Amino acid sequence: MKNYSKVNVNGTDRVELHDMLGLTGAEVSVNYMPAGAGVPFVHAHKQNEEIYIILEGKGCMEIDGEKVELAANDFLRVSPEANRQLFAAEDSPIKYLCVQVKAGSLEEYTANDAVMA
Repeated sequence: MKNYSKVNVNGTDRVELHDMLGLTGAEVSVNYMPAGAGVPFVHAHKQNEEIYIILEGKGCMEIDGEKVELAANDFLRVSPEANRQLFAAEDSPIKYLCVQVKAGSLEEYTANDAVMA
């Protein structure tokens, strides 16, 4: 068995990578919305914080009634309990990654989690 997994999602409007990659500590989705589109519902989470990574385009996220503008190269963290809804700008599509991880679960990271081989 390999110690890695790989997929290609080119040309997909939305794909969740949890099952495709066998993820065990996070959910990652790749998302594309055309200009003027939006997530069709407001939502929060029970325990997962979300990190939105804007790859292309622009839009906004409404978080607990506050409008947060987003553009390519922005990173946005949203607490689990926050009500959120994402929209592409009227004049621009938006492509982004969304990473979900259990809030408060990170104990080691980067060099602190590395082991010399």
